[in-house]
Amino acid sequence: MAFFGAESTSHRNKFLTLIKFVFFLGLGILIIWLSIRNLTLTEKDEIIHSFRIANYNWVFLAILLGILSHVIRSLRWMIFFEPMGYHPSFKNTFYAIMVGYFANMAFPRLGEVTRCGILAKYEKIPFNKSFGTVVTERALDLIIFFLLFLLTIFTQIGTLRDYLNNHVYPELQGKFIHPFSNSLFLFGIAGFFALVILLFLLFRKKIKNSKFYHKIGLLIHGFWEGFKSLSQIRRPVLFVFYSLAIWFLYFMMVYTCFFCFASTSTLSPGAGLSSLVLGTIGIMITPGGIGLYPAIIQETLLLYGLSRVTGLALGWIAWTAQTVMIFIVGGLSLILLTFNHRYKPKGKLNHEFHE
Repeated sequence: MAFFGAESTSHRNKFLTLIKFVFFLGLGILIIWLSIRNLTLTEKDEIIHSFRIANYNWVFLAILLGILSHVIRSLRWMIFFEPMGYHPSFKNTFYAIMVGYFANMAFPRLGEVTRCGILAKYEKIPFNKSFGTVVTERALDLIIFFLLFLLTIFTQIGTLRDYLNNHVYPELQGKFIHPFSNSLFLFGIAGFFALVILLFLLFRKKIKNSKFYHKIGLLIHGFWEGFKSLSQIRRPVLFVFYSLAIWFLYFMMVYTCFFCFASTSTLSPGAGLSSLVLGTIGIMITPGGIGLYPAIIQETLLLYGLSRVTGLALGWIAWTAQTVMIFIVGGLSLILLTFNHRYKPKGKLNHEFHE
């Protein structure tokens, strides 16, 4: 009975994952349709012509910069494990990250689990501990992104003011301000937390003896180990350098694509910064930014006087460069891992891994 219950749960989780994937993929396709439905035949021909005349040497350089950013991300991730006594090889760490990005192209958020599973298999690093470092890493990236968002606003305020006032701030106000100004909403939240606390107090003995509670405890312990490793970083200067270098290379990857066309080669680095920040939001929403990323780049470059046709073409070229890089390098990493089954890990042996 337990086997069939576990199997049923597994199928249900896979079904929910598939539903999420179909939803976000559908959202991306819808955005693609919305971005091109009002284009005239002449404008569509201009986009095709833009792809033909683009200088793809810059695209190749952008791909190399993207690969370098992931190399540095791998080196930074290795620093996370030093306080815990683990020393994964660069090769396996890089493979894990690239396969993780490759997995995210199919199913959002699957990559984080995949990369930790790879290190657990090939480096014997407990899954919960490596996952804790991934959570910490994502939090750091979010902080850097937020700082870049503020930098974009302060340096490009003259260009972005109208766009933010008309499109961004009203949405944020509707999502974060109006609900919390509703007393019924606040009472609902308070009641929910009170109910959770009450149920825990009534059934705390059964909850504490359950396998689920034990697994949650192990996961929280792993998170704590990951967060604690940040405060125990042995090479903090190098860690900060890597963190800044990753995002600088992200910026250069986008800005380099500007030189594909003569009309965009004169755009300022500020336009590149705006494209990086706003385009990243598109990648957060749809799988790999499909559909939404080119549309956001188009809207962003309109603010800098670029035609919507050229802006959309540039957005697709920048998106394609990132996607091709992940597809090729991630796919190769997955293949190379299959020849790695006899690898003997250098990290300390540890049997704390729990699936």
